[in-house]
Amino acid sequence: MPFATRARFDWRLRTRTLSLGPRTLVMGILNVTPDSFSDGGQFLSTEAGLAHALEMLDDGADILDLGGESTRPNAMPTSPVEEQARVIPVLRAILAVRPDTILSIDTHHAETARLAVETGVEIVNDVSGHLWDAAMSSACAELGCGAVLMHTRGRPQEWRTLPALAAGEVLPMVLEGLESRAQAALAAGIARDSIVLDPGFGFGKAFDENYPLLAQLDQLHTLGFPILAGVSRKGFLSRAAAVGLADPVARTTAANTAAVLAGAHILRVHDVRAAREAVAIADRILAS
Repeated sequence: MPFATRARFDWRLRTRTLSLGPRTLVMGILNVTPDSFSDGGQFLSTEAGLAHALEMLDDGADILDLGGESTRPNAMPTSPVEEQARVIPVLRAILAVRPDTILSIDTHHAETARLAVETGVEIVNDVSGHLWDAAMSSACAELGCGAVLMHTRGRPQEWRTLPALAAGEVLPMVLEGLESRAQAALAAGIARDSIVLDPGFGFGKAFDENYPLLAQLDQLHTLGFPILAGVSRKGFLSRAAAVGLADPVARTTAANTAAVLAGAHILRVHDVRAAREAVAIADRILAS
């Protein structure tokens, strides 16, 4: 089977432009939360958050994505004030040490997005695709930042009770949802070349419902935007692993490689060094 042809884009951020397509970019995840599904509580202090950020940068992360609210299943909502108290000190600490770092804020609160961008963030990564805060699209338009729009089905408190999806329902649902969110963002004044789309693995898609999405990820290119894939340490990968095997990095590497060969422009990952090694090989395959 031929691999995807990855289109090239110039992604316009707040103060700079990133070239997407010549190689896969790696976005390192920094959860400044007490309850995230994979690393909750590990980097909650400013000192721990900064240390992990520097480690990911040294391992080759192109972008760091900071989040102050968990979106694991059944997670309780966090107020913007609490979210900001977690992330802003870490953002400032990173920029004080590495001022050229490209930072992204993982939030669905427009108030937090504004403060983070004013602090020096270049990208707003909203897991709701601007659905959960009506002010988010206009805020991103005013700020002139990069905007990652994710497809989400329902909210974390609803995921375990959502009706099951047939394999053939997943891709059409995601395509329709992302197209709708992209058009709404454009209508609000966000520049087309500032938008990246994320299919939202695990966000309202239960376990095996994610595999049809990964298998047909190349179909997202019909929407005409760059693609970000976030499969790192997702629960659906562990369900498929052989009994007795428990290596989340190996499972994630397999899924990351599949995503790159399907044409993903950016990988959002916990394990930056392993991702950089995987994309080095996958990018060579695409280039050949």
